[in-house]
Amino acid sequence: MKQRRNILIATAALLVLVLFGLLTRCQLLLPVLPGDRFLAADSDARNLSPGRSIDTVPMLILQVQKCSKLYTAEYRVHKIITHDDALRLKGQLMSKQFNLKVPLADRKIAIPMDAKIKAYIDFSEFSEQNIERSGNQITIILPDPQVVMTSSKIDQQNVKQYVGLTRAHFSDEELANYQQQGREAILQSIPDMGIEETARANAAKVLVPMLTQLGYEEQNITIAFRKDLDFRHKYQGLIRFED
Repeated sequence: MKQRRNILIATAALLVLVLFGLLTRCQLLLPVLPGDRFLAADSDARNLSPGRSIDTVPMLILQVQKCSKLYTAEYRVHKIITHDDALRLKGQLMSKQFNLKVPLADRKIAIPMDAKIKAYIDFSEFSEQNIERSGNQITIILPDPQVVMTSSKIDQQNVKQYVGLTRAHFSDEELANYQQQGREAILQSIPDMGIEETARANAAKVLVPMLTQLGYEEQNITIAFRKDLDFRHKYQGLIRFED
């Protein structure tokens, strides 16, 4: 009886060992699914530092190009356009020159004007030429900022004018001409608005998080315009109208 019990125990132990071996063999033969390989590769990629095992530049270019037209600054400008049109009588009498102001012939006008100016950076052509890398350091060279006057409007209710008794009122053509002069004066003041630095700072707020997600340290990131960009003296080529 005791011998029979020992035989049963030995048989059961042998069956357990056989089943364990079969399970282990099945596990070794299980195929690796494509999704598993992707997850493993993705996990490894996240652990790689930039510039070492994978090239992050193509991914960065793709993400930046998605920004397309990035508006970086907006200004609302108020300007009063003034014009003084006095009628004068000039001539020569008995060999003497004279220049006399004609009485009741003055014309004066003050025109309040509001304009909206926006600055943007067009990233649609962003490429490897806009990226400089040196070790862990990366510099993004921004495309030239573009400036758009999106609207300009005269505050008709607050236009002030004085017209002498002997003079005609200002014509619509004259008012349109003064409005154009006001727009040109606003555009000439753009370099003093600090629009270049504002555009750079706001572009950095968008680009720096992209770069840190790719593994770059924030202290190793530089965002700048090209060194030969003379915004103060050559801004006219960067400006256009939309209104």
